[in-house]
Parts: sequence; C-alpha cells; structure tokens
Amino acid sequence: MITVDKQDAITLKIAHVMANSKKLDLDVFLFIPNELGMKSHLISESDFYYDSMSQKRAYFSNETLLPLVHSRLAKRGRLSNTQYRVSLSLFAYQYAMALDKAIATLKDTTKEELTADEIDEVIELAIDILRKLRRSVPFEENLKRHYANIDNYLSWYTGQKFLELVVYIPNGKAYTPLKERLITIVEKEQAHRNLNNYNSDQVRKDATRLSNKMRLLRRLIEHPIVLQVKMTSMGNNTKRFIKGIATGLVMLFVTSAVILARDYLGEITASFILVMSVIYALREVFKDDLRDIMWRWIQRGKPKWRRRFIDATTKKEVGKKIEWLDYITFEKLPDRIKNIRKKRVVQREEEILHYRAITEMATSKFTSGYDQTRETLNINFRALTRLMDKSNNRFYKLKDGQVVKESLEKRHLLNLIIKEHNKGSDAVYYRWKIILSRSKIVDIEQIPL
Repeated sequence: MITVDKQDAITLKIAHVMANSKKLDLDVFLFIPNELGMKSHLISESDFYYDSMSQKRAYFSNETLLPLVHSRLAKRGRLSNTQYRVSLSLFAYQYAMALDKAIATLKDTTKEELTADEIDEVIELAIDILRKLRRSVPFEENLKRHYANIDNYLSWYTGQKFLELVVYIPNGKAYTPLKERLITIVEKEQAHRNLNNYNSDQVRKDATRLSNKMRLLRRLIEHPIVLQVKMTSMGNNTKRFIKGIATGLVMLFVTSAVILARDYLGEITASFILVMSVIYALREVFKDDLRDIMWRWIQRGKPKWRRRFIDATTKKEVGKKIEWLDYITFEKLPDRIKNIRKKRVVQREEEILHYRAITEMATSKFTSGYDQTRETLNINFRALTRLMDKSNNRFYKLKDGQVVKESLEKRHLLNLIIKEHNKGSDAVYYRWKIILSRSKIVDIEQIPL
C-alpha cells in the first residue's frame, strides 16, 4: 500500500510498507509541466537525487499495540532487554507519526468545516495511548531510563501538537471549550514531566535547550528501529575507465591536428600559435562532452546507487536496495503507464522523471517479533519552485456591479504515477494529482484508476 502526503510545505512524502513479501519493485513516475523548463542540463539526475530526495526505512507493525505488548513481556522477563528497547521505541515512533498525520489532516480541513467531534477523537486517542504506555513502568534501572526518555518526549511532543492545533482552531464561542480542554491537557502533561523530574529547571526555562534535548530524545527513539544505511554510487570504476578513454581519444585528435598544422604552417609562427590555441580550446570543450556521452551510453538502463540496510542493534545486514533515476520520454514509458497518463499532445511535452528501486529484505535477520519495514521517500520541490515565475495572475470579476481585480498565485499541476510490485503478487498502480505553487504544495488528490 502506497500513501502520499505532505512532509512540509514543499516536500512530498511517499510511504510504503513491505508486507508479506521479501522483494519489492517500485517505480515512481513524476510528470513535470514543460512550461517550468526543467531539463537534464539544468538539473541532472544525480543533482536531483542528492539534493531533492531523501529516504528512511524503519521497523513497522500494523498492530498498533503490538510493540507495547512486546515491551511488557520483556519487562516480565519473557523477552530480552534489547527487545524491550526496540519495542518501546517502535511504539513511540509510530505514535508520533500517527499524531503528525492526525494533526495534519485536521489542519488540511478548512476552518469552516472543522468540527469539535473530529478534534475530540484525536484528543481521546492520544490520551488513551499515553495512558496505556504509563500503565507499567519497568523496575530495572537501565530499562527505566529508556522508558523515561520515551515518556518525556511523547508528553512534550503531544503538548506541542495540541498547542499547534489551538493556534489553528478558529476563534469563536463554539470552539472556546475545545481550546480550553487542549490547554488543560498540555498543562497536565507539563505537570507530569515536572513531577517525574524529567527535565532540570535550567532546561525548562530555556526553550532552546529544551528543544535541543527533545531532538536528542527523538534520535534516541529512532536509533534502534531506523535501519542504518551504507550507500555506494555504482559504476565509479567504469567512470574512471571512460574518462581515460575519452581523454585518449581527444588527445589522439589533438596530436593529429598539431602534426597537420605543423606540416601546413611550417615553423612556429603567429598563425601556428593561433591554430594551436584553437585546437587546445576545442580539446577542453569536447573532452567533457565526449566523456558524458560515453557515460550515458554505457550506463543506460543500469542501476546508479546501491544501499545496504543494517540493523542498528545487531549490526547485521538485513536488506539491500538498488536504485535508478533518469529523465525519460513519453514514448519510452511502459504501455500501462501511458494508458494511465493518457495520450495527449500536452502530456507528450512533459518532462518525466523516473525513479526505480528494487528492494530485498532478509526478514529472518530482523529483530525478533517484526517482519515488516516502512520506508518514507521524501521529494523536495525546491528545485521546481525556483523555476516558477514570481509574478501573479490577474483575475477580474463583477461584484455588486463593480469590477474587482484579484491577484492569484500561479499554480502548476504535476502528475505522480507509482507502480508497486511485490514478489508473488500482481503489480498495483496508483495516480495522484499534485498542485504546486511557488510557496507550497497546495493540494494532493488521489485519482481512482
């Protein structure tokens, strides 16, 4: 199952879970309007990959309370201390992600349509999850420290998200009790942290120190469940070989040209020096072009990057992944993708970025109790927004018999098509429309196929 959301204002988050399969073939096609002028000579595939794309893979459980059950079993001595830390961290990690999504969904709802029942549901779920977490506090000192770090962070993070919601909720008598309830919960969570002495007086009084500590706690939570990555760029030796061949071919041309010039012009003269300058200038121009052409020809269709996933606790390699990223023309798209996108002239003029990844996971080497991982692939659209026109569109309309002029921010429509093919099952296709302005992702709409 693929989900597409906003990570932040201009970052797209593509998330998927590897379930019931040890191998996944993922294809992402991003259709960019030609009017933006995004070309390979402006933003190369490698530049886009390193500057605009990021990804993270972590253990995952569909059963929300399973990590908490594991941690309680560990507390009773039925599982190892390592399992306790991993399970409790996974519980906290998935709660934080769920809270992020819930608050983002509420904020995506227009203020006029936002109901108290929707906000109440989020509040009740958050309080219930925190209550379940605090039912059993471990007695062992090393486990208790890990529990305290997680309880401290989740308490603070829940408060931050609820305060963010208070700011967003519209003013009005109908929403006043709801705002007061949210603020009361935040105050209770703050009192809970003070009662347990989670933070010193100096940290509580200094917002910067408190924020830095919470970022550290977030990293501690993620450490045992987010898989470490060792990435290599493929074809480095081939690239050196091509560079040598390209230099040799150009020098062969230069040497031949120098000999011909010497035979034709005779001894060293002003004309001979001028010709030599032109020859060496051409060498510098065409050497890099020849190398790039040869590199693209040899690397066509071959993977460009390899990732190896390492369990942070056991240090064992639990999976690997190879990746491609290329500009592709409409004619070279698979027939199924063409049919989904539809064959129109305007679409044939789009720039198409194709990202492909083949992932293989060794579930037998996973931390005990888990057989799934969740990957998030973030695509930052800053490279695209820089290409957008800063000017606004003018819009005229009649209002009460008068002509009114409005200034509208220019928006562009991007199409996203994803193919997900788990080993042993049929390929599944998805499509989204993404409306992007210069300042933010305005809307994400999934299109039924």
